[in-house]
This record gives sequence, structure tokens and C-alpha cells, in this order.
Amino acid sequence: MIAPAGSIAIVIPMLDEEKTLPGVIANIAALDPPPAEVIAVDGGSSDRSIEMARGAGFIVTATNQRGRGIQINRGVEAASAPMALVLHADTELPSDALAVVEQTLANSKIALGGFSPVLTGEKTRWGTTAHNWAKTYYGPALLRPHLFVRGLRLLFGDHAMFFRRDDFLRVGGCDPDMHIMEDVDLCLKLCRIGRVKMVKRIVTTSDRRIAEWGPLKANWIYMKCGFSWAFGRKYGLEKHYPDVR
Repeated sequence: MIAPAGSIAIVIPMLDEEKTLPGVIANIAALDPPPAEVIAVDGGSSDRSIEMARGAGFIVTATNQRGRGIQINRGVEAASAPMALVLHADTELPSDALAVVEQTLANSKIALGGFSPVLTGEKTRWGTTAHNWAKTYYGPALLRPHLFVRGLRLLFGDHAMFFRRDDFLRVGGCDPDMHIMEDVDLCLKLCRIGRVKMVKRIVTTSDRRIAEWGPLKANWIYMKCGFSWAFGRKYGLEKHYPDVR
């Protein structure tokens, strides 16, 4: 059974996103059906992010500590809707995204879903986009094969991940001490209660890290952090993954 419109909260973890928020605000305003609520969780912005989010009518809350895991937990806990979609402030959704979420989570065997991201900005990064799509599958197949056959796929924040609020709380949410890779870690947690699915719909997300670092360095950083996490190193990886705004 498909849930009625207005059953999804959009949670936006943000930190100094003044440049990207106008696009996200316009994107959310064009969604059909609309979200039940939009909760922006600020991690200590020093720019106009909070002012802009409030001006857009978003519910704004803040954390005393930086870290997307902490911010996502705060946003989902504050939500009243039964489903949540975590949207990075540099990612934009198709206009019918929330209908896709409802249809996907109508299947009780799916615990977590995400879209297929295309990295774009000064130009579209087709090589990295293709690799990101592939590692959703080859990552768990190589590193967690016993879970891959049970439906594990590795999604990242750029996938605009979505789930049932009760399931998220049931598995303990994101690890608050993880500053990156908290999204992949959440895939492992939710795979305990259902499949992880990447839907065949596209979201666009900023290529700002590739533009800053270059494609080779960016993909090396992604791989280094991913394999470090896969082999048991969950904390301190953010030193290899500096902020790019």
C-alpha cells in the first residue's frame, strides 16, 4: 500500500551551505507531492545558511557538535513523518522523488533506498559517476559477500538515502562518532532488517570536491576512506576528507 502524500520528512544536514541552498530550496518547492516537513540541521554555520533555511519555511535545529551522523540523527528524531529522506545541501531531486520513495518503501522487504547520483557542476563527471554506480554493487560483493546475497548495497549521502523513521531508530540511527562513512555504516545496520535498493532514478549532486581536488585525487580519497572503513577503521577518517564549500 502506498503511503499518502505528506508522509515524508526531508532532513538536510548543513554546514556553511549559503552557496548551494538557493538551488535546494527551489528544488524542494517544485516537488510533487511535497514533503510533510523539511528539517535543516545546522552543524555550526558561520554564513547565512540558518537564515536562508528559515526564510524558506524549513524547521531549523542545530547541534553542538559537527558531524553528519549527529545531524542526521537529530533531524530524524525531530521528524513527525513516518518516512525520512536525507538530502545533502548540494543535491537536487527529480520532481516526483517523494512518490518514488513512497512506492519503494511500500515494499516491506526494503529497509533503505537511494537514487542514482550524477556528479555535475562546471561539467558532468561521467567517469566518477559511473564508478560510484558500480561500487554500490562491487563494494559489498567483494567486502561483505554474505550480506550482498541478502540484499546489501552500499549507498552514500549523495544517493539521497531514504528509510522508515521507525526502522532508523530501531537500529540506533547513524553512529554519532563517525564524521564520514556514516551513510555506508547505516546501510549495514538497516540490511539487518531488509534489503538496500538503489532506484533507477537520477539525482544531481555537486562535483565541487572533484573540481577542487581533481578526478584522480578525489577518487583516491574516496577509495582510501572506503577501504579503511571496510577493514574496520571507522573513526578519524575525516582527516583524509577535508570540507569543500
